[in-house]
Amino acid sequence: MSTIESIETIPIRVPLDRVYSGSYYRMRSRCTIITRVRTSDGVVGESYNADADEEQMEIVSIIQDELRPRLVGKPAMNIESAWKSMFDVTFDQLRDRRLPMQAIACVDSALWDGLGKAMGQPLYRIWGGFRDQMPVIGIGGYYGIDDQGLRDEAGFFLEQGFAGMKFKVGGRPPAEDARRVKVVRDYVGPEFILLCDANQGYTTREAIEFALLTHDVGLRWFEEPCIWYDDKRAMREVRLTTGIPVAAGQSEWSGAGMRELMTRGSIDVSNFDASWGGGPTEWRRVAGMASLFGVEMAHHEEPQLALHLLASIPHATYVEVFTPARDPIFWNLLVNRPEASEQAFPLTDAPGFGWELDEAYIDKHKVV
Repeated sequence: MSTIESIETIPIRVPLDRVYSGSYYRMRSRCTIITRVRTSDGVVGESYNADADEEQMEIVSIIQDELRPRLVGKPAMNIESAWKSMFDVTFDQLRDRRLPMQAIACVDSALWDGLGKAMGQPLYRIWGGFRDQMPVIGIGGYYGIDDQGLRDEAGFFLEQGFAGMKFKVGGRPPAEDARRVKVVRDYVGPEFILLCDANQGYTTREAIEFALLTHDVGLRWFEEPCIWYDDKRAMREVRLTTGIPVAAGQSEWSGAGMRELMTRGSIDVSNFDASWGGGPTEWRRVAGMASLFGVEMAHHEEPQLALHLLASIPHATYVEVFTPARDPIFWNLLVNRPEASEQAFPLTDAPGFGWELDEAYIDKHKVV
């Protein structure tokens, strides 16, 4: 039986051309960790995920110092067993448990890629193969650009053949945010899908006000509308009061957290992130639970993972992609990056995740 021989990590950091501002956060760099798991039969499972910046080297340390010793010499295809062994490192209550969950996600993703390569099958088929293409939307609407900049951004997604755009709100009064969204709706027309993401920026009252002000926009969903400290109750109130579907989950890092969102009736759409929440193994548990609650599945960013995960299930929504300026890693690291056709990304027969990474780009941006 093939065993795990080594685990390699390469942290990547790419400075952005400007500061990207959401409701209360600022992004100055785009980061990721490339993880490679080598097995005794010569297979190299490879992934890139975990976009933490300041915490990046701590995540790398957890992988190398805590996860690697637990896995080297163990069967490479026993992924559930590997996941349980790794999960034990989250029991340390004196540190932020989100960090080991991101570390687990890196290794878990690479293990799945290796399994796909060993079987000669793409992961979306191994996981269920419900479809062979996924609708794709862009992410934009960041603060710091004028109305024409918003139109240009939406125009880029239209030119790329995307189905729609997720728009950042929550950092301005609801009336101003509603005005910004309507600038884009007037530009793109009625068929282009629009979604809004407040990144936990509004009070409950403000979220309801924004939803009422945009009732004629036809929002597909309203993501993380309410401030974090009581958001489960608040999101339920927003979705029941306004009738607009509510999406959340990226701020949860475990299936147990997602269970609470579903049992409390807080969400219509889960955007649980496999890169932040323990990898594809945990994400697929959440997807199974969501199907029983009638909750749709999205994925927070990370299209290189989301494409396969979402294509494998019937209750999926959209793959999300930033502009090249906001996510230079996706647009430059993947040699065989997909291109949209009929508003969707196609999946291929390439085994595992099927991505070919640009080694020159890695060498240029690796953290040393």
